[in-house]
Amino acid sequence: MRESDQNPKSLKLEFPSCEIEVRKALKQIACALAELGIGADVIGSAEVVLGEVLNNIVEHAYGSSAQGRIVMKLTLQEAELRFLVVDEGRALPMKELPRGVLPRLDGPLEGLPEGGFGWYLVRKLATNLSYQRKAGHNELCFSILR
Repeated sequence: MRESDQNPKSLKLEFPSCEIEVRKALKQIACALAELGIGADVIGSAEVVLGEVLNNIVEHAYGSSAQGRIVMKLTLQEAELRFLVVDEGRALPMKELPRGVLPRLDGPLEGLPEGGFGWYLVRKLATNLSYQRKAGHNELCFSILR
Protein backbone atom coordinates (compact mmCIF):
# COMPACT_ATOMS: atom_id res chain seq x y z
CA MET A 1 0.00 0.00 0.00
CA ARG A 2 1.37 3.40 -0.88
CA GLU A 3 0.32 6.60 0.87
CA SER A 4 1.05 10.02 -0.52
CA ASP A 5 -0.14 13.62 -0.34
CA GLN A 6 1.38 15.24 2.71
CA ASN A 7 -1.57 17.66 3.05
CA PRO A 8 -3.35 16.72 6.31
CA LYS A 9 -6.70 17.36 4.60
CA SER A 10 -5.95 14.86 1.85
CA LEU A 11 -4.95 11.22 1.74
CA LYS A 12 -4.18 9.09 -1.29
CA LEU A 13 -3.79 5.32 -1.11
CA GLU A 14 -2.81 2.97 -3.91
CA PHE A 15 -3.04 -0.77 -3.35
CA PRO A 16 -3.57 -4.11 -5.12
CA SER A 17 -7.17 -5.24 -5.63
CA CYS A 18 -7.38 -8.07 -3.14
CA GLU A 19 -9.46 -8.59 -0.01
CA ILE A 20 -6.55 -8.32 2.41
CA GLU A 21 -5.35 -5.03 0.92
CA VAL A 22 -8.92 -3.66 1.00
CA ARG A 23 -9.11 -4.46 4.72
CA LYS A 24 -5.77 -2.73 5.30
CA ALA A 25 -6.91 0.34 3.36
CA LEU A 26 -10.19 0.54 5.32
CA LYS A 27 -8.30 0.34 8.60
CA GLN A 28 -5.83 3.00 7.48
CA ILE A 29 -8.63 5.36 6.43
CA ALA A 30 -10.51 4.81 9.70
CA CYS A 31 -7.38 5.49 11.77
CA ALA A 32 -6.51 8.62 9.77
CA LEU A 33 -10.05 9.98 10.17
CA ALA A 34 -10.05 9.26 13.91
CA GLU A 35 -6.72 11.08 14.29
CA LEU A 36 -8.32 14.09 12.60
CA GLY A 37 -11.16 14.08 15.10
CA ILE A 38 -13.86 12.80 12.76
CA GLY A 39 -16.75 11.25 14.73
CA ALA A 40 -17.26 7.50 14.96
CA ASP A 41 -20.62 7.64 13.16
CA VAL A 42 -19.09 9.39 10.13
CA ILE A 43 -16.14 6.99 10.13
CA GLY A 44 -18.58 4.06 10.30
CA SER A 45 -20.57 5.36 7.32
CA ALA A 46 -17.35 5.87 5.34
CA GLU A 47 -16.20 2.33 6.17
CA VAL A 48 -19.51 0.79 5.06
CA VAL A 49 -19.57 2.69 1.76
CA LEU A 50 -15.88 2.14 1.01
CA GLY A 51 -16.14 -1.52 2.00
CA GLU A 52 -18.98 -2.06 -0.48
CA VAL A 53 -17.28 -0.08 -3.25
CA LEU A 54 -13.83 -1.63 -2.83
CA ASN A 55 -15.11 -5.18 -2.46
CA ASN A 56 -17.22 -4.73 -5.62
CA ILE A 57 -14.08 -3.64 -7.47
CA VAL A 58 -12.19 -6.72 -6.27
CA GLU A 59 -15.07 -9.11 -6.95
CA HIS A 60 -16.65 -7.69 -10.10
CA ALA A 61 -14.40 -5.14 -11.83
CA TYR A 62 -11.30 -7.29 -11.65
CA GLY A 63 -12.87 -10.65 -10.87
CA SER A 64 -11.45 -13.48 -8.83
CA SER A 65 -8.79 -14.43 -11.36
CA ALA A 66 -7.47 -10.94 -12.12
CA GLN A 67 -5.70 -8.42 -9.95
CA GLY A 68 -5.15 -4.77 -10.62
CA ARG A 69 -4.59 -1.54 -8.77
CA ILE A 70 -7.05 0.60 -6.86
CA VAL A 71 -6.38 4.27 -6.19
CA MET A 72 -8.41 6.00 -3.53
CA LYS A 73 -8.23 9.68 -2.69
CA LEU A 74 -9.90 11.27 0.33
CA THR A 75 -10.25 15.02 0.68
CA LEU A 76 -11.60 16.54 3.88
CA GLN A 77 -13.88 19.45 3.23
CA GLU A 78 -15.75 21.61 5.72
CA ALA A 79 -19.04 19.70 5.59
CA GLU A 80 -18.05 16.40 3.98
CA LEU A 81 -15.47 13.76 3.27
CA ARG A 82 -15.00 13.57 -0.51
CA PHE A 83 -13.80 10.29 -2.02
CA LEU A 84 -12.51 9.40 -5.48
CA VAL A 85 -11.95 5.70 -6.21
CA VAL A 86 -10.26 4.69 -9.48
CA ASP A 87 -9.64 1.24 -10.96
CA GLU A 88 -8.83 -0.27 -14.37
CA GLY A 89 -11.25 -3.18 -14.12
CA ARG A 90 -14.37 -3.89 -16.15
CA ALA A 91 -16.92 -1.10 -16.48
CA LEU A 92 -20.17 -1.18 -14.55
CA PRO A 93 -23.01 -2.76 -16.55
CA MET A 94 -24.37 -0.23 -19.03
CA LYS A 95 -21.68 2.14 -17.66
CA GLU A 96 -24.02 3.40 -14.96
CA LEU A 97 -24.42 3.03 -11.23
CA PRO A 98 -26.76 0.30 -9.99
CA ARG A 99 -30.11 1.60 -8.74
CA GLY A 100 -29.59 0.25 -5.25
CA VAL A 101 -33.04 -1.17 -4.72
CA LEU A 102 -33.50 -3.53 -1.79
CA PRO A 103 -34.19 -7.15 -2.74
CA ARG A 104 -37.57 -8.60 -1.76
CA LEU A 105 -37.58 -9.70 1.85
CA ASP A 106 -40.88 -11.54 1.98
CA GLY A 107 -41.25 -15.30 1.91
CA PRO A 108 -39.67 -18.05 3.96
CA LEU A 109 -36.46 -17.41 5.86
CA GLU A 110 -34.45 -19.93 3.83
CA GLY A 111 -35.48 -18.12 0.64
CA LEU A 112 -34.19 -14.69 1.71
CA PRO A 113 -31.27 -13.32 -0.33
CA GLU A 114 -27.75 -13.29 1.07
CA GLY A 115 -26.72 -10.28 -0.99
CA GLY A 116 -28.12 -7.39 -2.94
CA PHE A 117 -27.87 -4.83 -0.16
CA GLY A 118 -24.56 -3.17 -1.09
CA TRP A 119 -25.63 -0.52 -3.55
CA TYR A 120 -28.69 0.23 -1.43
CA LEU A 121 -26.35 1.02 1.49
CA VAL A 122 -24.01 3.05 -0.72
CA ARG A 123 -26.91 5.16 -2.02
CA LYS A 124 -28.37 5.54 1.49
CA LEU A 125 -25.12 6.66 3.18
CA ALA A 126 -23.31 8.58 0.42
CA THR A 127 -24.16 11.83 -1.34
CA ASN A 128 -22.92 13.39 -4.59
CA LEU A 129 -22.51 9.91 -6.06
CA SER A 130 -21.18 9.86 -9.62
CA TYR A 131 -19.54 7.34 -11.93
CA GLN A 132 -17.77 7.63 -15.23
CA ARG A 133 -15.72 5.38 -17.45
CA LYS A 134 -12.80 7.36 -18.77
CA ALA A 135 -9.80 6.16 -20.79
CA GLY A 136 -10.12 2.56 -19.56
CA HIS A 137 -10.65 3.59 -15.93
CA ASN A 138 -13.65 3.51 -13.64
CA GLU A 139 -13.96 6.67 -11.56
CA LEU A 140 -16.42 6.71 -8.68
CA CYS A 141 -16.88 9.87 -6.62
CA PHE A 142 -18.99 10.28 -3.52
CA SER A 143 -19.24 12.23 -0.29
CA ILE A 144 -19.99 11.30 3.29
CA LEU A 145 -21.49 14.20 5.23
CA ARG A 146 -19.66 15.18 8.44
